[in-house]
Amino acid sequence: MHSSDRIERKILLKAPRSQVWRALANAEAFGQWFGVALEGKRFVAGDRTQGQITYPGYEHLIWDVAVERVEPERVFSFRWHPYAIEPQVDYSQEPETRVQFELEDMDGGTLLKVVESGFNGIPEARRLKAFRMDSRGWDEQMANIEAFLAKA
Repeated sequence: MHSSDRIERKILLKAPRSQVWRALANAEAFGQWFGVALEGKRFVAGDRTQGQITYPGYEHLIWDVAVERVEPERVFSFRWHPYAIEPQVDYSQEPETRVQFELEDMDGGTLLKVVESGFNGIPEARRLKAFRMDSRGWDEQMANIEAFLAKA
């Protein structure tokens, strides 16, 4: 079933679960493959984490997430404003989408599943664009974490 409310991606990473978990839950490591400067930052459930985006063309933006779940080697999730790229726009009154990473042991490595949900709550004027840009973004980020782990 195709749903415009959620984006789902899966990738089999050729790395042990503990290593994949570190790339997700360790903020500095996460920032390295995701494209955010998170030196000295930590992901703590219930706290917000912010950092300067390092992705070319978006360096003027601050990445800002509300960390929800940090369940070691199982689930990491946060909420954010999807594709909030206009510096002059105040997105704070909009609902956020939830990004959830889940890990599972598989033959040959670790299955990483990412689900971003809640797009139906995003204002209609920018919902489709946010969905489209994040869909493309997750394709890229799956390749990024794979490359990051291959180097590790």
